[in-house]
Amino acid sequence: MEATATKATVQKYPVYQDSGEYWMGLIPKHWELKKLKHVFQEKKKVTNPELPCGSISYGKVVYKDDEKIPESTKASYQEVLAGEFLINPLNLNYDLLSLRIGLSQINVVVSSGYIVLKNVIELDKSYFNYLLHRYDVAYMKLLGSGVRQTISFNHIANSLLAFPPLPEQTAIAKFLNDKTAKIDRAISQKEKMIALLKEHKQIIIQDAVTKGLDPNAKMKHSGVEWIGEIPEHYSITKLGLCLKPVSIKNQPELPLLSITRELGVIVRDTDDQEANHNFIPDDLSGYKVIKAGQFGMNKMKAWQGSYGVSKFDGIVSPAYYVFDLISDINPDFFHLAIRSKIYVPFFAAASDGVRIGQWDLNKSRMKEIPLVIPPIEEQLKAIVFIGNQSEKIESAIAKQELQIVKLKELKSTLIDSAVTGKIKVS
Repeated sequence: MEATATKATVQKYPVYQDSGEYWMGLIPKHWELKKLKHVFQEKKKVTNPELPCGSISYGKVVYKDDEKIPESTKASYQEVLAGEFLINPLNLNYDLLSLRIGLSQINVVVSSGYIVLKNVIELDKSYFNYLLHRYDVAYMKLLGSGVRQTISFNHIANSLLAFPPLPEQTAIAKFLNDKTAKIDRAISQKEKMIALLKEHKQIIIQDAVTKGLDPNAKMKHSGVEWIGEIPEHYSITKLGLCLKPVSIKNQPELPLLSITRELGVIVRDTDDQEANHNFIPDDLSGYKVIKAGQFGMNKMKAWQGSYGVSKFDGIVSPAYYVFDLISDINPDFFHLAIRSKIYVPFFAAASDGVRIGQWDLNKSRMKEIPLVIPPIEEQLKAIVFIGNQSEKIESAIAKQELQIVKLKELKSTLIDSAVTGKIKVS
């Protein structure tokens, strides 16, 4: 819908010139080309500890939690005021996705390693906010060198920037503000739809594992407020009675596994340096063996839901728990049940710690977590039902995600085309 509207309201300029910069390509003949240093100057560092801390996040200058910044560090921070541009020039090779240039709408102090720009000629700041986003994505991230790819103002000072007549800058900015706002609203609506679909999936799983599939089943109260009513022929027991601790080591040749909140037990990508910020020792003989069908748990993050039944044979951190399941529980059913929304809060209640991020599972309280157990044949029916329903919901989610990708591509193309004059904005 947006693409059709865009094509109907824009035209091409009559004559173009080569900008000399591959990331801009051809620009309208009557537009100027200016070096960045003739449009902006680097602001001298000004300390101002009275201002709150800030940083740049995905192209926006945002507030940062002052409590996490030592006073001595904040004292070295530099001022960036509303209307000034902020650039994060540090470690460009660490994160290739985030936008690193933004027009500040707030008054804050930021890391002294950042670059603050002030315009030295009259311009439309909103237009240059869009243009510099494009410059950031298509060009600036390629600058710098070394292990920590970091640049200075001198690296970007001679970069050429398109400089349309001021009225055109304002018209382009107004056009993009309108169009991108509409696209962002469409994206937001689809993200809300995805959240609703995921919530619906969780409700389906929760009801299937605790209330069964027969709407006419005679019910009884489980005796647990969070669980509520369950079918009369279901039993309810304690988690500790369903698990048998296992601790087998000295099999370092097995694949290295991780236990995550999102997916449970997964094969660990040992080549991913960012994901493996926790040190992997050369000697893995002390790591615990976990086999397919066994239940593994990251006890430091159990309160988040970092546990699950493994589909793989492998090894996990010696700090993790590994359990066999009793024969009355199908492993696939147990995985769906224990990772459902209704059970995660029980693990949070069974964890302790000074800080939330460092909560540790109390094993004795974990054993007291209540667990609903249907007859084995109903467990198998629930697995099939949940699988079928989940497939439909995941398909609907995938369609929404694909539409979001297309909307983001449209937004990026629209910005690129407008700020470089590939389309004429009235």
